[in-house]
Amino acid sequence: MTLKPRSTICTSVGEKTTDACIAALKGQEFAEVRIDLLEKANEADVKRIFASHPKLIATCRPGRITDDERKGLLLAAIAAGAGFVDVEVDASDGWKAEIVATARAKKCQVIVSFHDYKKTPTRGELKQIVDWCFESGADIAKIACQVNSDGENARLLGLLDDKRKIIVIGMGAKGRITRIVAPILGSPFTFASAGVGKETAGGQIAKNAMLKIWEGMGTDD
Repeated sequence: MTLKPRSTICTSVGEKTTDACIAALKGQEFAEVRIDLLEKANEADVKRIFASHPKLIATCRPGRITDDERKGLLLAAIAAGAGFVDVEVDASDGWKAEIVATARAKKCQVIVSFHDYKKTPTRGELKQIVDWCFESGADIAKIACQVNSDGENARLLGLLDDKRKIIVIGMGAKGRITRIVAPILGSPFTFASAGVGKETAGGQIAKNAMLKIWEGMGTDD
C-alpha cells in the first residue's frame, strides 16, 4: 500500500483579517482560503492574499454576502494567481459559467463542490451529483456530506472508483476516517485545519495530527 505524501494535505485557512490570513499561509505547502470568513473582505485584500502564495484554493461559501459579491471576490482571486477556484454545483448556471470561463483563461483549476450538511445521499444520487459537477465544468469534483453511519463512509469512499478526479469528505466526527483514507484510495487531496481550534468544517483534523496518522501507517514522503 502506497500512501500519499504531505503535499496532498490542503490546509483550510479561515482567518478574519487579511494580515492574519497571509501570516497563516506561511509555511503551508498547499492551502484553501475561506474568503467568506474574512471580515469586510474586498477585492484588493483578496488579490493581496492570493498574490502571496503559489498554491491556493479560492473558496467563498454563500450565506454572509451576496452572490455578486462572492463572484467578484473569486474573480479577483483568479486574477491574482489562484491555483484553484471552488464553485458550488447548485449555484446558478450563469454564475458558474463566468467563473469557470475566467478560470480556464487563467489556467486555474476548477473544483465544483456539493455539500449536504444533514446526511449522505444514496449511492445513485451521489453518482448523479458527481456527473453534475463535471458537466458544470469541474476539473475536480468535491463531494462533502454529513456522515451518520459507517455505511455512509463506505458510500462516499466508493465514489473514488472512478477515472475522474474526485474529493470525498465525510463531515462530522463519524466521517473523519474519510479525510484520512480518501487520498490513499485515489482522492487528489484532503483538507485539514491549521491546528486544533482552527477548523473550518465539522470533523476536520489538524494537519499535524493527519501527518502523524499517516506516518504511523507508513508513507512515501
